[in-house]
Amino acid sequence: MRRTLVLAAAVLLAVATTGARAGTVDIQPSKDNTLYEDLQGDLSNGAGIYFFAGKTAINELRRGLIAFDIAGSVPPGVTITDASLTMNMSKTISGPAPVSLHRVGMDWGEGTADAPGQEGTGTTASGDDATWIHTFSPTQVWLSPGGDFDAIPSSTAVVSGINVYTWESTPEMIADIEDWRDDPANNFGWLVLGDEPTLTSAKRFDSRESANPPVLTVTWDDPGSVPATSAPGIVAAVAFLFAASALVLRRRVRNQKI
Repeated sequence: MRRTLVLAAAVLLAVATTGARAGTVDIQPSKDNTLYEDLQGDLSNGAGIYFFAGKTAINELRRGLIAFDIAGSVPPGVTITDASLTMNMSKTISGPAPVSLHRVGMDWGEGTADAPGQEGTGTTASGDDATWIHTFSPTQVWLSPGGDFDAIPSSTAVVSGINVYTWESTPEMIADIEDWRDDPANNFGWLVLGDEPTLTSAKRFDSRESANPPVLTVTWDDPGSVPATSAPGIVAAVAFLFAASALVLRRRVRNQKI
């Protein structure tokens, strides 16, 4: 009897200490770039330390592109419970403006173009760089100039002065990440869209090549594990079994003395 109780207690204790298997990972971009409004499709900045979103003082649009290796970072089968993106905005001449993430519909390239100075005007695109016209310069093109992306944003943040900003978790953002984890071939990342109707709304963000790269934080639970809420009950059961085992032992000792 005592051996059975001890064995049962040990099993329950092992389960209790295991608890729910949850995890969190911080992922830096696998690629990023800027689409500079240019009907010839000559400009890009794949290797630059910045990317941009919004409208410049000379009435030209800038759109960022950013992607992450989800399948290589998030385990299969887990349930994603939270996701957030943090980015450092390092230059602006405007006040508060909405900046949103939109799921991209086509693959695109990060080539070797490296814009000079503050990088706001871009530079000549290299082979495989994304441009306003091209997904991969100079031969593959977007269906629509300026990039193909979902109209509904996955997450939006109001970006004001120089600071680090967070795009908070939403059901759309989690759905994007789950889809990219399950189907890596269709992981084309997000387009970073600024306040395009407003002149001088452009915001400059630090890219993956910078000292302050964007970070996507993903948190998940494993549905195959024991829910954390059940652990206190298991611990109570373990305590009861150990107490019962001790009681059996004391009775045996007492009976032997008699």
